[in-house]
Amino acid sequence: MLVVDLHCAHGHHFEGWFASAEDLASQKERGLLSCPVCGDHDVVRRPSAPHLHTSGLREQAAAAPLPNRSAPHSAVPSSASQLAVQPVKPGGERPVHDALPAEAQEAMAALQAFYLKAVRHVVANTEDVGERFADEARSMHHGDAPERAIRGQASEEDKQALREEGIDFLSVPIPDHLKDTLQ
Repeated sequence: MLVVDLHCAHGHHFEGWFASAEDLASQKERGLLSCPVCGDHDVVRRPSAPHLHTSGLREQAAAAPLPNRSAPHSAVPSSASQLAVQPVKPGGERPVHDALPAEAQEAMAALQAFYLKAVRHVVANTEDVGERFADEARSMHHGDAPERAIRGQASEEDKQALREEGIDFLSVPIPDHLKDTLQ
């Protein structure tokens, strides 16, 4: 089992589980690998630390002297993220999120997880009416159809017309791979 850290061109970080490195490469070649947040297929592997068996090192660490606390702290990195190799985008640019402190990166990861949970909830609890969204919303608003939770697509013109008619809706981008569940 190969567990790797991945990120897309939009800076979303996620984890992937594969049978092998060949399986990862094969899925990427066939276009099966995409970002769970935005659906982007431009996904690359991030450097990640290997799992180390350290059980025998615990006794050594307990016997080792503590580091000198009077040494200047600026010589020691304040977080492990400062030691990590940062991926570089084509053209030499670093993604903006890589320049963020560890706390901000953790907050972004939490927001991504919350977004994915919310989108999965919307998909699981709404009816997909596709291109008929504006017509269905109008029918429900005028009492011609029973009220229910729907989702679908609408053009910018249809959205503007719905707003002018006083019909409330929320535009939420849903990656294609989350629209249909595997089960």
